Parts: sequence; structure tokens; C-alpha cells
Amino acid sequence: MGGVGKTTLAQLVYNDDRVQRHFQFKAWACVSEDFDVFRVTKSILKSIANDQSNNDDDLNLLQEKLKKQLSGNKFLLVLDDVWNKNYNYWSILSCPFGAGAPGSKIVVTTRNLDAANLTRAYPKYGLKELSDDDCLRVLIQHSLGATGFSTNQSLKDVGEKIAKKCKGLPLAAKTLGGLLRGKDDLTDWEFVLNTDIWNLQEENYGIIPALRVSYHFLPSQLKQCFAYCSLFPKDYEFQEEEIILLWTAEGFLDQEYNGRKMEDLGREFVRELHSRSLFQQSSRDASRFVMHDLINDLARWAAGEIYFRMEDTLAGENRQQFFQTLRHFSYICREYDGKKRLESVCDVEHLRTFLPVNLSDYRRNYLAWSVPHMLLNHLPRLRVFSLCGYCNIFNLPNEIGNLKHLRCLNLSRTRIQILPESINSLYNLHTILLENCWELKKLCKDMGNLTKLRHLRNSDAGLLEEMPKGLGKLTSLLTLGRFVVGKDSGSGLRELKSLTHLQGTLRISKLENVEDVGDACEAQLNNKVNLRTLLLDWSARDVQNLDQCEFETRVLSMLKPHRDVQELTIRGYGGTKFPIWLGDSSFSKLVNLKFGYCRMCTSLPSVGQLPLLKHLKISGMDRVKSVGLEFYGSSCSVPFPSLETLSFSDMREWEEWIPCGAGQEVDEVFPKLRKLSLFNCYKLQGTLPKHSIQKDVNWIHGMAFGYHVPQRVDSTGDHAADELVLVILSKDICLDSGIKSYIAKTLTSFLMPWKGSYLVMLRGNHDNWVLSQAAAQEDDKKKQNEMGLLAITCPTTAAGLFYFAMLYISVPGTSY
Repeated sequence: MGGVGKTTLAQLVYNDDRVQRHFQFKAWACVSEDFDVFRVTKSILKSIANDQSNNDDDLNLLQEKLKKQLSGNKFLLVLDDVWNKNYNYWSILSCPFGAGAPGSKIVVTTRNLDAANLTRAYPKYGLKELSDDDCLRVLIQHSLGATGFSTNQSLKDVGEKIAKKCKGLPLAAKTLGGLLRGKDDLTDWEFVLNTDIWNLQEENYGIIPALRVSYHFLPSQLKQCFAYCSLFPKDYEFQEEEIILLWTAEGFLDQEYNGRKMEDLGREFVRELHSRSLFQQSSRDASRFVMHDLINDLARWAAGEIYFRMEDTLAGENRQQFFQTLRHFSYICREYDGKKRLESVCDVEHLRTFLPVNLSDYRRNYLAWSVPHMLLNHLPRLRVFSLCGYCNIFNLPNEIGNLKHLRCLNLSRTRIQILPESINSLYNLHTILLENCWELKKLCKDMGNLTKLRHLRNSDAGLLEEMPKGLGKLTSLLTLGRFVVGKDSGSGLRELKSLTHLQGTLRISKLENVEDVGDACEAQLNNKVNLRTLLLDWSARDVQNLDQCEFETRVLSMLKPHRDVQELTIRGYGGTKFPIWLGDSSFSKLVNLKFGYCRMCTSLPSVGQLPLLKHLKISGMDRVKSVGLEFYGSSCSVPFPSLETLSFSDMREWEEWIPCGAGQEVDEVFPKLRKLSLFNCYKLQGTLPKHSIQKDVNWIHGMAFGYHVPQRVDSTGDHAADELVLVILSKDICLDSGIKSYIAKTLTSFLMPWKGSYLVMLRGNHDNWVLSQAAAQEDDKKKQNEMGLLAITCPTTAAGLFYFAMLYISVPGTSY
């Protein structure tokens, strides 16, 4: 039965701290009715290995990757909402699972006993409906935020009657609780209890009465927004911004209440639908939402004949007949979508929405060349037009200019290269989505007519040559993913001056094309109060002379962002020094700071005064030889007061790290540092700053160390035993017996003060080297056993090379 709590119970188990400690890997995959082995395998691999590659189309290759990740590791896998009864599909999907260690577990949730039998799941737990008392508890929790009616005794009788109407389904109790949330007036509760909606026969509609009641009491604006979600397939996970942009395009958010933007109103609607349990947070990705299958059925019931979602199960060769009342159309993308599948929708001349939906971000989808022409010539009233995910879309027909009512154009994840000039005539356009359009080179030459444009999402368009003319006229623009500085005067930085409403993330690239420092000043980045993330990019190139260095120094000095910026990245900068504003303590909200490949700088910026800086990453600073007082800041009594992670990489000439002023207490430098990572810092010698580690560690030539650092030391002087320490040694090194002994001695002395158990892993190719045996050359077996040093035999190359050594230090009774 749906709505009885199968997924919720699995989520409670999946997120339990004891489960977290028991398994090395966890993964959650929503299977749903469309049992796509490729999609599910990719989803599992992404959860376990954070695999972000989108180019793997070979199922065998994916399964080999997954098998390698699972090999010898204890894992927990949840397969949610399984409907498949095809043994071959299950057999293929489960091939890699046997590589896991004994004790690995797979949890399957399903409404179908045959599907459970197919997976050989044992034991089987059949969830029953809740008792009326339990339903009442769920109702009270979600409506009053309490465990009983102690402060609202007047609601007790009517609450019990409503709970009985839930028929034992926690989903029903939860949605009714969301409906009554914050309402403690008896009249409101009685109104819900006595509504005629309860009397509609469930079998006539297939919708649980309690869910119909929840929909019935939605405000009218929320009703149409909720019904629009019927275009999403079951188990489809969507971003908040995704649905808000669609609602905006359809005019559902046109009324701006109390001066709020449409997007803010949309976020309020999402929160309201979530609070009423009509939207649920995704188990796999907390940034996404999903609708329960029964809620999806409710949305389709509410949508009526105005909406239609074409399922993949419909025969593509059969011509589908549509009512002329149809306004919003979506369909599940197949690998190949042809003319016959979509031509019948062209008969609906008043169609407003054409929305292909991809159930997987990893599958490549192809659309017949004739389809875009056909659609653009027959559907002139479209407000939403999407070709998202079709990898054979290289260009867009000029007929796109026929869609005079168009508000949202989505070409994300296509291979579009040049936008047609006719787009500049779409005066009502609100949104252009070009995310993951890696091959995009040019926008329209002139976009000055698109004065209603609010969103231009082009952050991943790395090949984009320059911005179009007239961008400065788009004063309604809220989001602009990437601004590419061109050599033409029409695409200079001064175009940003009038874009005062920009928010979120802005990336400015090809800053080497700036020809006048005045342009940088005219951009007025310090007036962009809603920008939270700013990336400043200069392309990789050789800075030829000191004049160019000085020019870029002056340019960067003019690109000071607003003090409320939270993340800042500077990459490829060719100046010899950083501007003074960079370490200004007035940047009180700056949390994340990155410097990459600023190869002409001879010293690091003074950023120790930033009060909330938590993450600092520095890489490719080739001319930096020494890190000293200038890094901490001259007038800062507690440098880096909030810093948690510090990373250095590719610092080829870095030789010494001078501690902050003499005589300072340990907790006055990096008081909250938890992770220090150094990679490819070959020339660095000496010791770490005191607080980054409590013992001096001699550097091994050619290696780099990275490790988590405990926040504090306990009263005995030992490291606190509740911290996880990770040591990574990288770089090919010839491990003769002397080097082995030296490494073992260094790591052993490093481990001595720690409590708990240790695990050392070495990875390579051919020869075996066991660290504990090398350690035994320096310490007796008894001391080794007291430390809890566990040996893992791993291969290295025949020449004695090794790549990574990972050291885990954890508390007893836990495992990672």
C-alpha cells in the first residue's frame, strides 16, 4: 500500500548514526516504475564515489567502476520504490554487489510482493496501517508541533475524528497536519472535519480522501502551482529554482505582493507546499524535492484536461489524440525521440508548455532534426519551450522568433554553439537556460531588446567568446552565470554597471581583455549587494612584462565586491601583489576563499583578519618561496579565528613556512583548524605551525602531507580522541628499505599520542609493502599492539613506487 511509511522508515535507518558508523559506504537509489539499470547503477556510483562524469555510456564500464568501489567494503544500499518483476534486469543490476564485504546490506522498499521475491530479500517486513492513536500522534506533531492536546484540549475530540478518517495512513495524517499547521482555532478543525470532500468516493477518483481534503483547502494560487507539478513524472527530483522559473513563465507569480519579487513569492510557495507535505525533501539530494507517488496522483487528478504528461510506456508509433483544452504538455525523454511521437501535439495550437523531462542526467538523448522546426511552426503561443538534454542539438532554427509569448527557453545540456539572432525579438523572454552548454561560443550579437530578461544561466559556457551588445540595458537581470569580457567595447566590464539587481553567483572571465582600468571601476561590483559568490578569472597565458603586471594589479584593485560576499575566487591573476581590500575585516561574511595560479605573485595575501573565513585554498602560486607574517596580517591578535580547512597545492617553489609571531599561545593561531592539506609542495622543509599539529613532522623530500587536525587537546596533553585524522602521502617515490624505515618512524612518532585504533593503507600496483612490518623495525611489537596499528597489504610498483597512503585515526567502537 502506498503512503504507509516504507520510504520514511528506510530513511530513518539510513540516516541513523549507528548505521553511519557501521558501513564504509552508503547509497540511496530511487528505482521507480521505469527500471533503468543504467540510471540506477550511475546513481549508486555517484553516491559512493561522488562520480560526476557524464560521458560514461557503457553499462559494463559503470559496473566495473562500481564493483571496484565496493570491493572488500561493507556497504548499505537502499533501493526505494521497486516495481520491477523482470529477473534479467535485477540480475544485471546486482552483478557488482557481490564484491562487497560480508555484512553488506541491501534494503528494498516496494508495494509489490513479487518484486520483493525477485530480489530474494529476506526477511520481509510488511508494514501495516497505523492505529488511530498513532495517526493522531502524527496529526498533532505536524499541526501543533506537540505530542498531545495538553494546551489545546478543545481540539481533542475533533482531532480524534479527523485521525480516524486517515484510515491508518501516516501520509494522510501528515498532509492533514500540514493543512492545520499553526491553526489552533476549533472552527478551523471542524471545518476540515465536516467538508463535503470526504464524501466523494475514492474508487471514482483513485485518490485518498484525506489527500483531496488537503488539496481542497489550498489557496487558489497554490492550487494552480501544485497542479503544474503533475507534469513531473513519479520520483522525479526537482530543484526549487527549476519549478519557480516554470511557475514564473506561466504567469502564476505575476502579482508581486508587498514589493516582493516573483522569485521570492515562488520560494514562499515551495516552502508552503513542503510544510503541507505535498513536497518532500529528496533522500538522495537535500537540495532537491520530490512528490510521493500518491501526491503525484493527486496532482494529476487536480490538473484535469489542461495538463498532460506522456509516459514512456505509450507507444510512440500510435498517434496520441489531445483535447484542444490542453495547455501544458510534458513527456519522458527516450534515448531517441522521433517525429511520430510528438507530431500530434502540434494540433493543439494554444499549447503553452512544451517540456521534455529527463529521468537521468547521465543518459544521452537524441531528437529528430525535423522536430524543432515542426514545433516552432505550429505552436506560436508557447510560454515554456525546452530542448534540455538533447545532445544532438547544435543550433536552433530562426523560427524561434515566432514564439512572441515565450518566457522561458531551456537549452541546457545541449550542444548548442550559436544562438540565432531572432531571439532578440522575443520581448517577453524572462529566462534563458544554457547550463552545461559546453560548446556554446556566441550569444546573439545584440540582446538589448530583451528588457524583461531576469535570468541568463550560462555559467558552464567555457567556450563563450564574449558578451553581446546591449547587455547593460537588461536592468531586470537577477542572475547572470558568466560575464565574458570581450575585446569589443560593447562587451566591456562597464556593461555591468546598471545590472544592480544581480544576485547569487557571478563569474567574470577573460579579464585579460580589459583595456582600461576605468572599465573595472565602472563595473561597480561593490554595489552588487545581493551577489554571494564572485569568481574573477584571467585566462592561462604568459604575462610578458612588468607593465602588464602593474595594469592587472590596478584592475583587480577596482574589482572589490560588496562586503556581504560569501565566496570569492581569483584565478589566473597576473599581478605581482594583491590589493589591500582583499584582507579587509569588513568582509564579515566571507566564508570561502580561493586563489589559483596567480603565478606572478611573490607573496600570499593578508587574509588572517577575515573573521568568518572557514575555507582557504591556495594553488599554483609558483613564485611564492616563503609564507610568513604577511599571510597572518600584521594587526591581527588571533589570525584566522574561524578557519577550518586550509589547502596548499602545486606550490613548486615554496620552501619555508614561518610561524606567526614568537611567544604566541597555541590557540591564538588557527584555533579552529580541522584539516590541513598540502599537495605537490616539493621544496617545503621544516616544521608545521604549532597548532596545525602538536608534534613537529619532518618533510620527506618530494612528498606532500594532508591531514585532518583535531580542534583541541585533552587535559592529559593527548589529542582528543573524538577526531578523525587522515594522512595522504602522494607522489611516486622509490621506497628502498631506508625510506620505508624513515616513513614508518615518522608516522609512528606521529601516532604515539593518539588514542583509539589506527588503520594504514598503501596503494600501488605490484610489490607488497606492509607498513606495520616497517614500523616494527623501529618499535617493538608490544608498543605496536598498544597503538592498535593494523596492517593492510597493498601492492606497489615493481620499482618500489607507491601513490597514496591513507591513515585513519578513529575512536574505539567506530568504523569508517
